[in-house]
Amino acid sequence: MTTRELYRAICREETDLPLFLYDWWMDAVCEQWDVAVTMKGQQVSGVWPYPIQQRLFIPMIRTPKLTPYLGPHVFFPDDIRESNRDRFEHDTINDLLNQLPDPDVWALAMQPGLKQVGLFRFFDLRAEVRQTFLIDLSQQEGELFSNMSESLRRNIRAAEEEITVTAEPDALRLLHNYQKITLEDKGRLQHHSFEDLKRLFDACIRHDSGVLWVAKSGNGQIQGLILHVWDRERGYYLMGARNPSGESYRAMSALLWHAARESKKRGHKIFDLEGSMDPGVERFFRNFGGRRELYMILHKNRSLMWKILRGM
Repeated sequence: MTTRELYRAICREETDLPLFLYDWWMDAVCEQWDVAVTMKGQQVSGVWPYPIQQRLFIPMIRTPKLTPYLGPHVFFPDDIRESNRDRFEHDTINDLLNQLPDPDVWALAMQPGLKQVGLFRFFDLRAEVRQTFLIDLSQQEGELFSNMSESLRRNIRAAEEEITVTAEPDALRLLHNYQKITLEDKGRLQHHSFEDLKRLFDACIRHDSGVLWVAKSGNGQIQGLILHVWDRERGYYLMGARNPSGESYRAMSALLWHAARESKKRGHKIFDLEGSMDPGVERFFRNFGGRRELYMILHKNRSLMWKILRGM
C-alpha cells in the first residue's frame, strides 16, 4: 500500500479531519499531490497532505487555489495529558516535516491556531502571520446576534424585510463573474477559473460539504452570493460577491448571518469568516463579534529566478 492509498483509507475512517485536508478536496484543487503520514506504534499520529507544483522548472509547495489552509493535522491520543500535548504535537510535526520534500519555494498556509514557530524556523521556514475571525457557535442564537455591532444588527434586521436567502447551485457562474468584477475593480486578479470553482463545488456537493447561498430582493434580482463549506467541526465562508449592479448593500451581511445560523443548526462549533488583511474587509468581519485568530503562511525561497520574478 502506498502512502496515498493509506491516506485515502484514513480519510474514509476519520471524520474529524479539517475539510481542506481530505483526499477528495486535494483531488479537486491540485493537479498533483502527495502526503506524509507518521505513526506512534500502531496508531496514526499525524498527516500532512501537500501539493506538488513546478513553475519554470522550479519545484514548489504552495497553497492550492480556493484553499484557505493546509498544513499538518495531529491525532492526539484520547488519554493524553494537557501538559504533554505540545510535545506530542511538536514531535509529530517534526516527523512529518522530515518526510516532506525540500523544494526551493514554499508559500503554504497553516491551520489557524498552530503555534510551532520554532520548529518551522529550524526547517528554514519563515512564518508570515495572517488573521481570521472565528464565531463561537456554542452560544445561543440570541447571544450571537447581540455580540454583533449595532450597525450590523440594523442591516440584518432591514435585510430580513427586503431579502430572501435560498440555496441555488445553478448560480455558481454568477458568483465567479461577480467576484471577478469585484477583484478587477480593486486592481487584483482572480487566480482560479470557473472550471476550477465548478470542480471543487461539485466535489463539495458529492460529499455533503457545501452549499451556494443566494440573496434575492423582492423583485427577484440576485444581490449577492456566498459559498459556504464545512467539515464536522467548522463552517467556513469560502468566498462570496455582491452583484456589482445590485440595489442592496445589505446582502453580504444577510448571507453571512444566514450561513452562521445554518452552521449552528448543523452542530458546528465554529464559523470561520476567513478574515482578510484588507482593512475594509477586516472591519466588516470584526462587526460579527468573532474572535480574532492568527495563522501562519510558511515561506521559503532559495530560487534566484523566483526571487527575480517576485521582485526579490
